Amino acid sequence: MVSVTKPVLSTRALNRATLARQLLLRRTPMPAEHAVAHLVGLQAQNTKPPYVALAARLADFRPEELSALMETRAVARIVTMRSTIHTHTADDVLALRPLVQAARDREVTAFRKGLAGVDLERLAALARDLVEERPRTPKEIREALLAEWPDADPLALTVAARCLLPLVQVTPRGLWGRSGQVALTTAEAWLGRTADPAGREETVLRYLAAFGPASVKDMQTWSGLTRLRDAFERLRPGLLTFRDEDGTELFDLPDAPRPDPDTPAPPRLLPEFDNLLLSHADRTRVVPAEYKDRTWKGNQAYRTFLVDGFLAGIWRPDETKDAVTVTVQPFGNLTREQRTAVAEETEHTMTVLAPGKPCDVRFGTL
Repeated sequence: MVSVTKPVLSTRALNRATLARQLLLRRTPMPAEHAVAHLVGLQAQNTKPPYVALAARLADFRPEELSALMETRAVARIVTMRSTIHTHTADDVLALRPLVQAARDREVTAFRKGLAGVDLERLAALARDLVEERPRTPKEIREALLAEWPDADPLALTVAARCLLPLVQVTPRGLWGRSGQVALTTAEAWLGRTADPAGREETVLRYLAAFGPASVKDMQTWSGLTRLRDAFERLRPGLLTFRDEDGTELFDLPDAPRPDPDTPAPPRLLPEFDNLLLSHADRTRVVPAEYKDRTWKGNQAYRTFLVDGFLAGIWRPDETKDAVTVTVQPFGNLTREQRTAVAEETEHTMTVLAPGKPCDVRFGTL
């Protein structure tokens, strides 16, 4: 039997391939709804990151476009991958939330001590009736469940409701330029349709289209799911395989872009929690090893920016009624040309996120 040596993809080759899938090599003239679907959702722990994420990726994007999709329920905010809130298309809300149910069940198990004596099936039924009568705040849900199980841990009851039911955050929460407290109802009630769970193989293909080339462990990191090896093996005959510089096997779609490693990558400003930085077990394709702990401080994540395709620093906008000042903090030394390019990209980003306001870009410490 003749062994076939798999081609090796360098870190830089993986970087350019991933940036191409993530629409970060050049801004793409794509409708926001299509981009949200292609990217398999946008991290949305806070309300503004999805808007910043699309400003970095789409040509002619305006925040009002995504906000309108949310208002018409074409997209919605829901806990999916890694137990974090994502903005998904309505179809993906109904397809991906059931797919990750096993991970949500494990989360409930972690709170089992606080749920002693609680009938989880009854809890889910009570919570469903409550939020489908009208959207409820987490406090309202918690208080209603405590009335039924006064000795239970309040946090555990809230987590159980969120994990057992596909709860979406209803508008005006998440709309551009508006505010609103978190209020929840079921995906079925909000979208007017029943769930249509995605298959594992289908989701593997979508993950590779948005984040590949990637390993099984990479996808498990992105999704929070386990035991995905079988799905990859069933798909293997139709996939290409590579190895990274450490010998890890990587899978990819045959027709997916894998640009030349020397392809120019312009600076890009990303939001906190951008999935580009969170969706691989080995993040060195985007995050240099020396910077791996620089984007967090305690529980706070910083907004980040890329130079030459790799994480290069953090940034913060300070907006007033009349102007916006953006502080940019590089982690290392930038050349004069790189600083100019970062400043120009920052100014462009602010024309999208703060249109009509003069922008002052300052290099300094956050």
